[in-house]
Amino acid sequence: MNPDGESSGGIIAQTLRDEILSGRRVGGERLVEESIAKAFGVSRVPVREALAQLQAEGFVTIVRYRGATVSTTLHKENKELLEVRHGLEVLAAQLAAKNRGGPVVDELTAVVDLARAQSPTSETAPPFHDLVAIAAGNDQLREMLAGVNRRVAWGLGHDPGASVHDHAALAAAILNGSPVQAGFLMDEHLRRDETNAPGEA
Repeated sequence: MNPDGESSGGIIAQTLRDEILSGRRVGGERLVEESIAKAFGVSRVPVREALAQLQAEGFVTIVRYRGATVSTTLHKENKELLEVRHGLEVLAAQLAAKNRGGPVVDELTAVVDLARAQSPTSETAPPFHDLVAIAAGNDQLREMLAGVNRRVAWGLGHDPGASVHDHAALAAAILNGSPVQAGFLMDEHLRRDETNAPGEA
């Protein structure tokens, strides 16, 4: 493997992430920059970028003068972050319903229409959970959700078929101005994601 250019750091991060999640690299194991660079045929620069990214995601712990090791608290931290995300997403759905979709009424309507027509979602459409956060109309909540989602995206399960149905039902509840129903549906949707998450089954 010999990644080159700006994508090197991302490729290395993805590979190491997969190895950690699969158990091929265990908690406390040292991640030696020189060895990783040699394995990928790159300089240490993209390796450092990859390790910094993995540290931000909670996979790696970096201690000055001691280097990087695989996090020993990864799954505990991920469980806690999923709990935080769950509460924030439910709140966002409730606020979005109070606003009846706010500035993204058309986009949420399209989610419902596409599901009814059994058509694929446009690749250019914003992710559904981003639409809900925008519809909530709370910038602080949206910023907090974005931060949490960046850290837990790797740990979420995903069933495309169920997601289309869930998203359509949620969008309808939001557009109908039903906070209680929207909160309930978001709760159920997130429970399915979390049940299918790696290591959470």
